[in-house]
Amino acid sequence: MTDGSAVDIDIDLDHAREDRPASSSGPRPWLVATGVTVLAAALGLTLTLRSGSAPVCAAGRTLAAAPPTGNTTHSGKATFYDSKGAGGNCSNPAAPANRLYVALGPTEYSAGAACGGFLDVTGPKGTVRVLIMDQCPECAPGHLDLSREAFARIADPVQGLVAVTYRAVVNPPLPGPLTFRIKEGASQWWFAVRVGNHGNPLRSVEVRQGDSGPWRSAARQDYNYWLIASGAGPGPFSVRISDVYGNRATVGGIRMAPGQVQNSAVRMYARGAVASTPRPSASARPPGNRPTGTPTPARRPVEVAKASAPATDTPTTRPAGANARSCAG
Repeated sequence: MTDGSAVDIDIDLDHAREDRPASSSGPRPWLVATGVTVLAAALGLTLTLRSGSAPVCAAGRTLAAAPPTGNTTHSGKATFYDSKGAGGNCSNPAAPANRLYVALGPTEYSAGAACGGFLDVTGPKGTVRVLIMDQCPECAPGHLDLSREAFARIADPVQGLVAVTYRAVVNPPLPGPLTFRIKEGASQWWFAVRVGNHGNPLRSVEVRQGDSGPWRSAARQDYNYWLIASGAGPGPFSVRISDVYGNRATVGGIRMAPGQVQNSAVRMYARGAVASTPRPSASARPPGNRPTGTPTPARRPVEVAKASAPATDTPTTRPAGANARSCAG
């Protein structure tokens, strides 16, 4: 089996095929030998499967989706693109001021789980620190699509494609306290919030009405908002955020103010914090159905550009302001 697909073997050892011509002189020696060979092969296959051996096609299984975390150094390759100032699939208000960012393939982007984290990427010329803010739909695991400015820090842009190593940055310096943005269309019956300045990839976001009552888990969306489809009340809210390294922060007084970025005075962790052992990711709650009339996140076809190749337009469904690309290599 060379193409990884399953093969159905249909061997009837109990009945002769009705369309097989009857023999007039008894069993022929070569037919008996063939039957014995087929029987032995079938029994061997049965014993192998029963013994727990994995079928050959199982070797081609894809890697589980997860963002880069911890201190592991990964090897891969890098290309570059230009978001044209937009904040990417992570729904950032804009690209970072230093223009140092990266888009990951679907496996490492992990449906938004990587958003807001940082990578240190090393190439032929040196190392650059980049914010994870976008998804590269056609990039395989290990393929980083850097901003043009970030790529220029590690290699000559004329190369277009270079070998790199990269690793997650654990507890990077924070640009400021946590920020919150309630999504347009939110109300007491439908709640979605984006959290900013958290530094590490997030594990969970919980919300409650006011300063008391039960915490309600929000479900992460691939465009980096956290959703409670049935709503969280009229507000103001308390929001509790946990990251993959065990850091946790709680912020109160978040208002129902769709479309506005609300700044807090709370940082996700202190300067120089030491990361604890990563906790297992919380299971995402199914988003459920939204109330009638609640707008869905805006999507539009966006520009797709390949490094070392002219830009092309590819229809891709992404949140408004996101810039999807099809990656080279």
